[in-house]
Amino acid sequence: MRLRHCAAALGLLGLLCVPAHAEDARGTGRDLGRDTLAPYDGWAAAEGGTTGGAAADEAHVFTVTDRAGLVRALDGGSDTPKIIKIAGTIDANTDDSGRRLDCADYATGGYDLKKYLAAYDPRTWGAAKPAGPQEEARQASAARQAERVVLPVGSHTTIVGLGDDAVLKGASLQIKNADNVIVRNLELRDAYDCFPVWQPNTGGLGDWKAAYDTLWLNNAGHVWIDHVTASDKGRPDEKEPTYYARNHLRHDGLLDITNGSDLVTVSWSRFADHDKAMLIGNSDSAAGDRGRLRVTLHHNEFTSVVQRAPRVRFGQVHLYNNRYVVPEDAHDYRYSIGVSTESRIHAENNAFTTPAHVEAADLVKSWNGTALHASGTLFNGYPVDLTAIYNAYNSGSERDLGTDVGWSPALHGRIDSAAAADRAVARGAGAGRIR
Repeated sequence: MRLRHCAAALGLLGLLCVPAHAEDARGTGRDLGRDTLAPYDGWAAAEGGTTGGAAADEAHVFTVTDRAGLVRALDGGSDTPKIIKIAGTIDANTDDSGRRLDCADYATGGYDLKKYLAAYDPRTWGAAKPAGPQEEARQASAARQAERVVLPVGSHTTIVGLGDDAVLKGASLQIKNADNVIVRNLELRDAYDCFPVWQPNTGGLGDWKAAYDTLWLNNAGHVWIDHVTASDKGRPDEKEPTYYARNHLRHDGLLDITNGSDLVTVSWSRFADHDKAMLIGNSDSAAGDRGRLRVTLHHNEFTSVVQRAPRVRFGQVHLYNNRYVVPEDAHDYRYSIGVSTESRIHAENNAFTTPAHVEAADLVKSWNGTALHASGTLFNGYPVDLTAIYNAYNSGSERDLGTDVGWSPALHGRIDSAAAADRAVARGAGAGRIR
């Protein structure tokens, strides 16, 4: 039986050789690591398409079982074509010997949360940014955690989970200044920030800011995210304490696409149990994003998500056949589709299921937006015109939205009815469900 070459030598920690015919998709026998994005499957299929690490030679096909092996396989975010297969659960908060690390292990310089809270209490510190010994200690402690949990992904890379139980826990996968990347069949869980910073001037009342997106695209191009499950599973922010009258947030985005990223397809993925799920475009002043941030989102599920599903600035975003579920006990839901500066969202045949206290008018929120194309929307089983409802019920603080976003999508597969897509996504979205 021929074995795939997993490393320069066998037995390196975290690298496991597997049979060449090992099945990556349940019952198919095919090698998911060699899959490429189909033609016309969203924006990532444009301008040469997305192949990830499909061209990797056998010396750069790795199966990894722990953080140490994953770090070696990623090779510091190198551009060498590579296929990285994740088997089982990998915890980023571990040392090189595999010992589990917690927040106390990262704390340094005398950092102490009680002392930090006493030092920067707005009633005595005021509205200035934190500065001084405790903030310096917080920054040093945060840097120690970042060394473990931030994992850079380079160009021409495929990361794929093996089987139906591949999990990457506590990590922030960062595709930065890279092109041609595929991430598939993987659960990304709990990118927990031990040392969030207090920002006194955010939102008027101040807020806590966490550092890590579960998956961050930063000036990345040609990226395909498929059959990924991303959540705060195990440590939801809603159970964190309140300090300075604000929730002590430990998580940032589930998937953020920012800083000139372009040509991205996100398909058949599940985003769950989180506050700010997906940001496309990071700033109203980032004029360099014009003409970029072209993103397709199709057949994804957003369940128990408070906001940003997605929120878009500048981007030319095709949003079709997605499923949105707001649970019955959700009392902090804000909105799903955020229409921000110069965004051009073309939404088709999406299905929303909400409890009675969430109205169709709540699904959209605009900040300086001008247009939203929304057709074929299903709200609790009934067809609705999202743009018209937003215009009828918005508070008057924002202008009405037009329906002409200036473009029509050409790169996409079959667009089903919202009802059919709702059923298909419930069955098939998320890690472990590739057929």
